[in-house]
Amino acid sequence: MAYNRTIMLPKYHVKITQQALNERFSASALEKIIKANVNLDGLRGQIGHEEYHFDNNAFEKSCAYIEEQRAFVISSLRANDPISAWSAFGRLTHTAQDFYAHSNYIDLWVSCQPDGALPTTSEVNPVDEDLIHSRALRSGRIYFPLEAFTLVKILRPLVLPMLPRDSHAWMNLDSPEQGPNFAFAFHAAVKRTKIEFEKTISGLSQDLFGLFVNR
Repeated sequence: MAYNRTIMLPKYHVKITQQALNERFSASALEKIIKANVNLDGLRGQIGHEEYHFDNNAFEKSCAYIEEQRAFVISSLRANDPISAWSAFGRLTHTAQDFYAHSNYIDLWVSCQPDGALPTTSEVNPVDEDLIHSRALRSGRIYFPLEAFTLVKILRPLVLPMLPRDSHAWMNLDSPEQGPNFAFAFHAAVKRTKIEFEKTISGLSQDLFGLFVNR
């Protein structure tokens, strides 16, 4: 497997978010959600924030971060601040989407299909509780400084063999170049984004819901 980069390419986060939420938000609201989503992959979001990306097996921390951002969405809406709510929801969706690109959830899901049958990518289950709580579930570890050198194209073939197989460099599904399971990760992320939307709006009053979707 050839390593591409340490983060899911922004264009895929954009496509996932658009596909999941285009019919749910106004264009202006979705634009701000996408901006916050992609910004989590900026330099400030890459250093010392494993919880943003489900890296280093930080499953509990990442799940807590998602719920923290969801709470911020609600408090921002109650304060009549939809822009802050959209930003928090964008951050929330980024982390949720990275679960499938940065962990071995998809590999586990594919491997447990009956009789080795491979379903279509649209059939992927993004919330199989048995897999989410499986002892076999893990996410890629970031091994600095070697991991950083894999970003340099000319150095990548030399550095990759030096990294452990549990490294993010080997495990990620950040782009189609990482193999056929990327398509499952993409569709799982779309479904999960829709699930996070439904969880977030659950219990909102009609007025707060209208403020949130901006329609």
